[in-house]
Amino acid sequence: MLVTFRTKAYANVTMFGNVALEMIKMMGHSETVPGAITAENVPTALEQFKAAVAIEKNKPDPEEVEDDEEDAEPQVSIATRALPLLELLTAAAKDDCDVMWDKE
Repeated sequence: MLVTFRTKAYANVTMFGNVALEMIKMMGHSETVPGAITAENVPTALEQFKAAVAIEKNKPDPEEVEDDEEDAEPQVSIATRALPLLELLTAAAKDDCDVMWDKE
């Protein structure tokens, strides 16, 4: 499943479902898809999301993959995956726009 976040103030952001659900939860919302945040609630969701991302940044990196696992893919942190959604929420807060998300 893919989840796409939309707002009039920014380009759409599409994420894998499990990551998107975690991001929605970090914003203080239930993991319901489809869903929305009204323009008046976007600044609060943005602040909660920023706080949750800051906590994730302070967590230690995942354990290094052993050298004999040559084909293992590097893990991308939640903090890194959150950047496009942080930008979307920031733009929505600035332009006083709603944010919506749904399945693709």
